[in-house]
Amino acid sequence: MESTLNRVHRRFVVPVLTVLLLTAGSLARASVTAPSVSARANPRPNILVILSDDMGYSDIGCYGGEIRTPNLDRLAKNGLRFTQFYNTARCCPTRASLLSGLYPHQAGVGHMMDDRGHDGYRGELNRRSVTIAEALKPAGYRTYMTGKWHITKATRPEGPKDNWPRQRGFDRFYGTITGAGSFYDPGTLTRDNTAVSAYADPEYRPKRYYYTDAISDHAIRYLREHRQSDPANPFFMYVAYTAAHWPMHALEEDIARYRGRYDQGYAPVRRARFERMKKLDLIDRSSPMSAIVGEWSGVDNKAWESRCMEVYAAMVDRMDQGIGRIVETLKATGQLENTLILYMQDNGGCAETVGRSGNQARAERPTLPAMRPEELMGGIRPSQTRSGYPVLTGTGVMPGPDDTYIAYGEGWANVSNTPFREYKHWVHEGGISTPLIAHWPRGIRKAQRNRLVTDPGHLIDVMATCIDLSGVAYPRERNGQAITPPEGISLRPAFEGRPLSRPKPIFWEHEGNRAVRVGSWKLVAKGEKGPWELYDLTTDRTEQQDLAARHPERVKEMAAQWQAWAERSMVLPLNPRPAGRAAETFSTRKRFELKGGDELPREQAPNVRGKGFALTLEITAPGEEGVLVAQGGSAEGYALYVQAGKPVFAMRHGGKLTQLAAPDRLPAGPVRLILSLNSDGTVSLRSGDRELVSGKVPGPLGRMPVDGLQVGRDTTGAVGPYTAPFPFTGRIGRVVLTVTE
Repeated sequence: MESTLNRVHRRFVVPVLTVLLLTAGSLARASVTAPSVSARANPRPNILVILSDDMGYSDIGCYGGEIRTPNLDRLAKNGLRFTQFYNTARCCPTRASLLSGLYPHQAGVGHMMDDRGHDGYRGELNRRSVTIAEALKPAGYRTYMTGKWHITKATRPEGPKDNWPRQRGFDRFYGTITGAGSFYDPGTLTRDNTAVSAYADPEYRPKRYYYTDAISDHAIRYLREHRQSDPANPFFMYVAYTAAHWPMHALEEDIARYRGRYDQGYAPVRRARFERMKKLDLIDRSSPMSAIVGEWSGVDNKAWESRCMEVYAAMVDRMDQGIGRIVETLKATGQLENTLILYMQDNGGCAETVGRSGNQARAERPTLPAMRPEELMGGIRPSQTRSGYPVLTGTGVMPGPDDTYIAYGEGWANVSNTPFREYKHWVHEGGISTPLIAHWPRGIRKAQRNRLVTDPGHLIDVMATCIDLSGVAYPRERNGQAITPPEGISLRPAFEGRPLSRPKPIFWEHEGNRAVRVGSWKLVAKGEKGPWELYDLTTDRTEQQDLAARHPERVKEMAAQWQAWAERSMVLPLNPRPAGRAAETFSTRKRFELKGGDELPREQAPNVRGKGFALTLEITAPGEEGVLVAQGGSAEGYALYVQAGKPVFAMRHGGKLTQLAAPDRLPAGPVRLILSLNSDGTVSLRSGDRELVSGKVPGPLGRMPVDGLQVGRDTTGAVGPYTAPFPFTGRIGRVVLTVTE
């Protein structure tokens, strides 16, 4: 019996002339100003794009997982499943690519939300791109968004909002501007352009606040309002869940469904998924499974480790429940029949170790002052709950409640990515493979439903599909700014049972990890200096047999294609870490007043290049460990942090680390620390009249740090020898930093 992947391979060896003719047709459909014949037969469809966060290829039921996802499974049964659809391996680049139809560097988000000194790495969705919402609005589409934005550095409610959802084409928005946070009390929570507290929101007061539910509830609200106020026009809605990104937060009734389900450990769950995937024809039955990561026998606290996966599964389950309610709303309002629903994920499973070290214990009663309902929860990682409990990490506390902040770890991420290699960050299949479910009763022929689409696709194709189906003209310029042409192809042929014809290869780059796919061949490398590996995905989708040595000419040809793409798409210089920029491009402020949870992007942070500074910081509740203040990363920067109760000052000069550690622990009560760095490199750290530590470092920083300033954590490049984000386990009050000459 011919495998599905062999059928894919045959499609890529059709005569060149046929490919070119089919390609021309696809490109024409993606850029026409009037609807095609098929579109004229039906009114323009509504479009609903659903994106989940940090989930693996095999997590949902219809892709082989044991997690309960009946609503996604039902959409798949009555629609299509794409078996070889791709994202960009990381949250911010994926969101920029999905919304713009460009590769992330072309949209300005080649890395994360930091400006690395080059146009492909500005950390902001640029104005040479348009969002799907901006593209569809001229055609009469109403546009709505709920959930995670995460494509701007400007996250503070009092700061600039020119790159927030309302300013990038969306009529309504409810969600978070940053990339992560508590599911019970998210930071940067925003309605339209106004910051709101989850506990003092006059428009939304559920009996129990849980962010996944809030995302679903607001999507439902906007659908109902649209039906009442503007039924003659179609809508575009973008629902960006934060499930199942760390922290592992879930409701107890959802966790209960999975209690004991993962006590057997990683390997049995992974094997069971692989067998289901083969039966579903999602993977060639002859393909091997990549190596398992993690030995269950070596796990010290198995109850804690299995609980991590129970909570993760519960988070996915809750998201599926919300998707079911959204679909029911579409059905009840008569909008389901002509709504294209696309479900996908932003990257593969996440092996990051956030919150997995240490062994904190839960206090019997609150130890910190309670927060007022109207207070805004600050930052990505809160230091306390609203009721005054410290937020805890490590194996001493079971994840799930609001006073925990824990990731599920590499072993379970390897399960999520069954049967592929690697994770989020990397561009091997485990990092970039996503399910894509397409459901559209009016647009997907009945004969095609519950079928697999084996042609490769990418996020860049979503914009092209929206342009094609809406009949809108893709803008060549906007507000006097030339717009980069879209990179993708329309997925409409797949809805009609026809193959997808792609004129160009598909490309990837993230943090120096590189890949290009041409037909069934994939060239991939880890890191900036990693060697190219070559795989034939027809027979080796799990990337187990490197064929680079057997096919050197193919490697050379594909590497040249990647290089040409990188040069035209603002990918180069590869994974830049700028040595610094002129002082006048940075903040000229001398005094900065901050508080726990605050952060400043690079261009707004203190300009400490060649300058000393004085820092005054109040610790209002003690903590055993964590970063108090950090500016910079592993190349250049400084950090004041606490380790085993003792304060430590660290500086990096050209990557070389200097540390000054206090011999004694901080006092148990509130503490006011005063740190000074002088122009000759002398450092003093005091508490009142008591000198805690003094010494000398090589001097002020010779370069402006790449990373911005953060209070209470260090989420990007770690300055000290700790594991980022290393959040402070106590509570920080007022912080004042003054730059000196």
